[in-house]
Amino acid sequence: MKTLKVGGVPEHFNLPWHLCIENDEFKNEDINVIWKDFPDGTGAMTRALRSGEIDVAVLLTEGAVKDIISGNEAKIVQSYIGSSLIWGIHVDANSEYQNIQDLEGKKVAISRVGSGSQLMAYVNAQNQGWDPSSLEFEIVGDINGAIEALKEGRADYFMWEHFTTKPLVDNSTFRRVADCPTPWPCFVIAVKNKVLKFDYADVRKMTDIVNKKSSEILNIPGIDKVFAERYEQKIEDIRKWMEITSWSQHQISEEDLEEVQQQLLKLDLISNTIDSSCILYNL
Repeated sequence: MKTLKVGGVPEHFNLPWHLCIENDEFKNEDINVIWKDFPDGTGAMTRALRSGEIDVAVLLTEGAVKDIISGNEAKIVQSYIGSSLIWGIHVDANSEYQNIQDLEGKKVAISRVGSGSQLMAYVNAQNQGWDPSSLEFEIVGDINGAIEALKEGRADYFMWEHFTTKPLVDNSTFRRVADCPTPWPCFVIAVKNKVLKFDYADVRKMTDIVNKKSSEILNIPGIDKVFAERYEQKIEDIRKWMEITSWSQHQISEEDLEEVQQQLLKLDLISNTIDSSCILYNL
């Protein structure tokens, strides 16, 4: 039985993977999928992919593209979430900042250098007409580190997925001042080149299994309650999230990939764009 080590964030998007593991759907096809949670997000996952700690990563599109261009020997094999990710822009509940305009020139809490929270801070700055090169960052590791940094005043705002962070808004830990959606499909599946070379058939079987689950998950009776209970969300928030979320079972389009590369280039987060064949691998 082939073992594939897969990493992803401990968020509701990845429930299809967990259901397949729990129901032995991978093992029934002679694949042992070992899942590792990465609460620190994209930056931690790209490092784990580089080091071989994991073989496969389910991560933010912009983070995957940036790190592959920067030398990560991996390829994107497909889009995983076809809809945008809604990033909430959060301040401490007791902060004096009341709206997005108040945050110009203020310090951003990010999980890691190269993380989605950093990349989207640049995107948000560009959207607001701020100078992205003037952004200052405080590295906080994860959402718990962000809570402390904002409370202590070491950072002023923190960007994280809207619905994952909603319980912290509800309990008055954070106050959300705005949202910032990604301008492209938000999650992709990236695989180490070495794994694609030697274990192509197993990777293909694995993605086929998870794609079947993701294509039907929203039609499973009572799945909204499963999402809510597992991820400690209010049922009404989960239903709103389900309405705007779509899983993909196909490769990301070259148009979307070009948009990501151009945005990264415009923000000076990469020094050059590269051909799509160096980033994408079609199973």
